[in-house]
Amino acid sequence: MVSTDLDTLIDMGFEKPRAELAVKKTGGLQEALEWLEMYQDKSFEEITAAEADSKETDPNTQADALKPGEEAQSLVCNDCGRKFRSQAQAEFHASKSGHVDFAESTEEIAPLTEEEKKAKLEELRKKLAEKRAGGSEQDKLDKKKNEEIRRKSTKETADIKEDLKKKEQLKEAAAKKREKQEEIAAKERIKQKIAADKEERRLKTEKEKAEREGRAPPAAPKVAAPPTTSGPEASKPAAAYTETRLRLQTPSGSVQKSFPVDTTLFEVATAVTQESGVEITSFTQNYPKKVFDTVDFGATLKELGLVPSASLIVK
Repeated sequence: MVSTDLDTLIDMGFEKPRAELAVKKTGGLQEALEWLEMYQDKSFEEITAAEADSKETDPNTQADALKPGEEAQSLVCNDCGRKFRSQAQAEFHASKSGHVDFAESTEEIAPLTEEEKKAKLEELRKKLAEKRAGGSEQDKLDKKKNEEIRRKSTKETADIKEDLKKKEQLKEAAAKKREKQEEIAAKERIKQKIAADKEERRLKTEKEKAEREGRAPPAAPKVAAPPTTSGPEASKPAAAYTETRLRLQTPSGSVQKSFPVDTTLFEVATAVTQESGVEITSFTQNYPKKVFDTVDFGATLKELGLVPSASLIVK
């Protein structure tokens, strides 16, 4: 049994109604494949509905193929010189190329031999396979790109959450440290008050005893000045300073910066990181020897006693 163009299209995987319409509209295997490719994104119902509307609105619609007995053997495109067996093929060519100048020709187009037909079919199959492969490869690239965008968005969201979590932890650590310092200060005040009351009672007792014995009362002891955290007496108290100077020893060298006294150690670390690119985990003070780690990052420079100046090693 001789295989027809319709059988070939069905064997290639095209639906029978769509293949029948393609052959009817074009009249040849190559043109039918081109027609199927052009309308591959439309459903069969959309194509047939459009055909019906076209025939209703165009009174000059002609037959799909030449009728037997007509003298013209073919149609020729005067724009490009290509010949066609049927008017349907010429119309299809006009829709794709935009050519409009056609004329009848008495030259008969010889049918393809079996060898030519097989070669042509193989060429069309390769083109169809290449197009499908190209579409599949593009789908893979699009899918990969979308996955990269999704991963990047997920990572950015995770980084933001992690940064917020760290800041909350620093705030909690600073609050706990302030509470601890306030508790220590309160205990120290109570201790000093108890000592002062005790000393006052002792002096009162000694005064009363001296009066009974007719002696002069003992002289009141001199009150010693309270010790300061900055060592030798400064020209003015630390509370009077609004800025402090920090000498920061980084892996790339020593830098000196001034900060407001209410700047947190976390903000100092952020400023150094932005300039040097070094991720900071702690600051070390040589004298007096002390290490400020991330627990201290929520405290201000004033609270840490780094006023009016200090020298820190960045780590």
